[in-house]
Amino acid sequence: MVLPVIRSATLLMLAAVTAWPQNSPLKDQVESVFPDAQALYVDFHQHPELSSHETRTAALMASKLRSLGYEVTENIGGTGIVAIMKNGPRPIVMLRTELDALPVEEQTGLPYASKVRTKDDSGRDVGVMHACGHDVHMATLFGTATIMAKSKDSWHGTLMLIGQPAEETITGAKRMVDDGLFAKFPKPDIGIALHDTSDFAAGQVGVSPSYVFANADSVRITVYGKGGHGARPESTIDPVLIAANIAVRLQSIISREIHPGDAAVITVGYIQAGTKNNIIPDQALMGLTVRSYKPEVRQHLLAAIERVAKAEAAAGGAEKVPLVEKYESTSAVYNDPVLARHVASVLESALGKSNVLAAVPIMGSEDYSVFVEQGVPSLYFRLGVADPQKLAQARANGKELPNTHSSLFAPVADPALHAGITAEVAVLRDLLKGNAADVRKITEHKEGGN
Repeated sequence: MVLPVIRSATLLMLAAVTAWPQNSPLKDQVESVFPDAQALYVDFHQHPELSSHETRTAALMASKLRSLGYEVTENIGGTGIVAIMKNGPRPIVMLRTELDALPVEEQTGLPYASKVRTKDDSGRDVGVMHACGHDVHMATLFGTATIMAKSKDSWHGTLMLIGQPAEETITGAKRMVDDGLFAKFPKPDIGIALHDTSDFAAGQVGVSPSYVFANADSVRITVYGKGGHGARPESTIDPVLIAANIAVRLQSIISREIHPGDAAVITVGYIQAGTKNNIIPDQALMGLTVRSYKPEVRQHLLAAIERVAKAEAAAGGAEKVPLVEKYESTSAVYNDPVLARHVASVLESALGKSNVLAAVPIMGSEDYSVFVEQGVPSLYFRLGVADPQKLAQARANGKELPNTHSSLFAPVADPALHAGITAEVAVLRDLLKGNAADVRKITEHKEGGN
């Protein structure tokens, strides 16, 4: 008679979830979930998984949320998970976290540092590390989910938790949407997400009332020449020289074609060509990352890159037009301005006004923009994870602490998790007041977008 035992255990577990004192202060509630959230953070940190391979991560997160009483669906868009808790029909508010880690060998020296090594999709042996802090995001969401499940009299509506895979390859959000995220599940009235940063001290958060992350386009240029002996350049068409001229000329797009007040970046990350110093190769390969905020600037950059590549190839005597390919891209993440101001005031009440800072838009990218493009008004804020003393010392010396994507990135889990959980719970409770019309009013007067 195994089933009755399991059923009884499940009922006891759910009873324990709902039996938590409902009127305890948020600070006490955060303290009560912190040990479990911190333990989960360490677990995720020690067991990172690369993009699209987050099987253990997704399964553990799904199990944790299911044990809290959420209706959990797995394998959305790959390893993505969706957890729903209905406490009334509307409003519907989405909270999203990422699941994946990076191919970075950890050098932090932390006692719980990742020692994971694996093969990446190209077969290379790589170290794996949560160098972007997605372990912080997941542990924060778990702590928040626990409090929300145990204090259902403090909110009303539907809470939708998203565990998104493959953010680092900017493919996971689109895969979830293409797999029917907003067809199989209710479309949120509002979306919330956060990202950690060493630019702010642990305990602080940052809010931007407009752009948060940039458009990102990966561009590959193949320059075709005519190879030959390095001692007889006159008998060749040198693709290396053409590629070098393209690389130099591309920078004039920023300085001479883009308004000085508009943010734009063109970086040539590599030029690959040739096998030997005295051989002029047949072709050269260039890899670019292109960043911007405004759609019109993005379009201008991409068109100008193709124009420059073709013109320099023609100037170098190339007999074949270069191939210009955009193979990976994501749009800018734009905060709804009215929602941003509203949430900033909520965060000030929860964390203290001095701990809510103005976040400057950065040229990094994030595929959360896919959800915004699906018509989900959103607020994406920053969570400080830096040691306050080390941050102050670094600034005094004109330096920066190791930040995301660094092998030395080491978030201070306490008090960062305290602040992250407090912030998410406060925002969700404010938005989940049980009146969809009130939520819509927050975002109905838009001031622009991307």
